[in-house]
Amino acid sequence: MAYKGGTKGDIINVQPLRTTKEITDMIEALSMSPNTAGRNVLLFKIGISTGLRIGDIVKLRICDVRGKSNFKIREGKTKKERTVHLNAIMADIADYTEGLDNEAYLFASRKGDSHITTTQAYRVLTSSADLLGRSDIGTHTMRKTFGYHYYKRTHDILTLMNIFNHSDQSTTKRYIGITEEEVADTLKNFRLF
Repeated sequence: MAYKGGTKGDIINVQPLRTTKEITDMIEALSMSPNTAGRNVLLFKIGISTGLRIGDIVKLRICDVRGKSNFKIREGKTKKERTVHLNAIMADIADYTEGLDNEAYLFASRKGDSHITTTQAYRVLTSSADLLGRSDIGTHTMRKTFGYHYYKRTHDILTLMNIFNHSDQSTTKRYIGITEEEVADTLKNFRLF
């Protein structure tokens, strides 16, 4: 769950983007920001391609990702080391970082010498979601989208639990939005005899 607009009165249940069209629509909406489109789109692509938490994404430096198919990170929340794979978005990273200082933040703030905040990332995503008429998108949507599509393609809940550092399968399935209806659909034609 997340707080809509940063106020405690409006709790929303953020969801994964379940279809390729939803993902494409979100990328298109993120592309509409005149001065920050490239940054916003890459932030989203890294989020849905790696499953990293937003707090870890905004702290990345260009040297962490430039020219790399993977890198190791110590996750902020769990303090556990994890290898992050970037194969699918290496070209996007190369295009975005061309000509930028290797030691700079990947998602530099336009105010000061730091990176954007998690709150700013939330605002970027919810503003783009508003363009799509959606109120169920927040920063966790990226992580949930990664998990949802990883699970749908591989059905490997144990590896996904490991990636997310969850302690049990039910937590992971609930987190990525595998609903009872989806479970029922998988069992609809299941027969052993």
